Amino acid sequence: MEMEKLVSLCKRRGFMFQSSEIYGGLNGFWDYGPLGTELKRNVKDAWWRDMVSGHDDSSVPAAAPDAYEMTGLDCTIIMHPQVWKCSGHYDLFHDQMVDCRESKRRYRYDQIRGRWVEAKGERIFVTTVAETDREEEDTLSRALKYFNLRSKNADQLQWDGKFITLPDIDDLSRALGPDARTPGSLTEPREFNLMFKTTVGALGGEEDVAFLRPETAQGIFVNFRNVLDSTRVKIPFGIAQIGKSFRNEITPRNFTFRSREFEQMEIEFFCDPKSSNRWYQYWRDRRMRWYVDLGLAGDRLRLREHDPEELSHYSTGTADIEYAFPFLPPGDFGELEGIAHRGDFDLRSHMEGKLDENTCPLELEKGPDGKPKWKGSGRDLTYRDDATGERYTPHVIEPSAGADRATLAFLCEAYTEDEAPDEKGEMKPRTLMKFHPRLAPIKAAVFPLVKKDRMPDIAKDIYRTLKPHFAVFYDEKGAVGRRYRRQDEVGTPYCITVDGQTLEDNTVTIRDRDTLEQWRVKADACLEELRKKMS
Repeated sequence: MEMEKLVSLCKRRGFMFQSSEIYGGLNGFWDYGPLGTELKRNVKDAWWRDMVSGHDDSSVPAAAPDAYEMTGLDCTIIMHPQVWKCSGHYDLFHDQMVDCRESKRRYRYDQIRGRWVEAKGERIFVTTVAETDREEEDTLSRALKYFNLRSKNADQLQWDGKFITLPDIDDLSRALGPDARTPGSLTEPREFNLMFKTTVGALGGEEDVAFLRPETAQGIFVNFRNVLDSTRVKIPFGIAQIGKSFRNEITPRNFTFRSREFEQMEIEFFCDPKSSNRWYQYWRDRRMRWYVDLGLAGDRLRLREHDPEELSHYSTGTADIEYAFPFLPPGDFGELEGIAHRGDFDLRSHMEGKLDENTCPLELEKGPDGKPKWKGSGRDLTYRDDATGERYTPHVIEPSAGADRATLAFLCEAYTEDEAPDEKGEMKPRTLMKFHPRLAPIKAAVFPLVKKDRMPDIAKDIYRTLKPHFAVFYDEKGAVGRRYRRQDEVGTPYCITVDGQTLEDNTVTIRDRDTLEQWRVKADACLEELRKKMS
């Protein structure tokens, strides 16, 4: 699938729009249109239902090591600045960036990819921005232009090695920046903090500085004791949250995949350290199954365990659920969700702060005494097991999913082109979105075949019957074949048509989006029929 086709469909049919488009747009920010709002809401509702509200601790999945409970939170976007200092974000939440002296553009250091090439006695590293399916074409074009060669002379280019990222080369002076004409225009990399600063209160002094949260997880950790004290949950249990997060990405790109404002669906699962490895395996496998059950299947989806050198300093295990988005180079995958075994790092950090370098061996801001500066809350965030009397700091397993990335993956997976008969019975190309019925923005559309003979009245009665139970759409404009195709393009699983036979025996036609199968049911049985199909 060509990504340009999906982006065009999303704008044309009201899934997504560029934010502030009438003013030229704002890079890294996207608005969801009427259909996109329904689709993303369905993704979030399916996650919350399957992980939280539909969970029954007395009948957990067979693979779970033990019975467990689930509950939820909705925390503020702006929190006390000390939260981010003790969590490590204030000191450590950086990406490295480079500037191009020639083009005056800024890039994330690890997102520039390229290949070494030699021609006319000169060797340079030709770059392009990573995460694009056009990198071979782009680098070839730039190399030909740099060496002043025509396409027919491409064989004069001697390519050396595969595509690698900028951090993997030793000599930046030979790197031709993505928008530069001469090598050596890229600066040395430097750190850039990704948190958005803001101020709280009217004075706006340094003591009033706060941050938009870069993740939802910390709100759960700092409320751990509140949840224990206000509910009857016992370990093992999970706290879930869906909410907005903000990261000042250096170079946002690839539609909604990497943006500056996004929504997360996160669980912090608290468990006994002795069983935490088994819980890690459980959540790793269960979250993978969730995507498969909702239609992300085949070789475009994979579960990848991190290599030891990839792990965060506090993690004993992390796995990514990844999807082969069409904007990526062939064979590359992008992260949908990370499942991390975080140990007791987070609760201990908010209790004790970063007080010794064994807790957090990375470079931290230091106080006058030379020790890491940030102190914890001093609150007791340990857990006492009533059955055994044992007290410990719980370990945490964190399945962290992006609602926007999941929505984008379901859009990519759903986009299909095939042929179907038009109103004259002739096979014609059609575009359809094969959403799982749980995710489809519109569950059913109701049509009168023609606007006469009481057909609109009957169709509207069916529409009103279905509307309290499903997102349904009524349409009486145009030939019925064109109406079918409009619904196919937005992913509506079923279309219900009131026709001449309806006036005789009170039956209607139901059409399946994917198979094009049609069957008749009684008009007053449409609700029951759709419920059966949706289940």
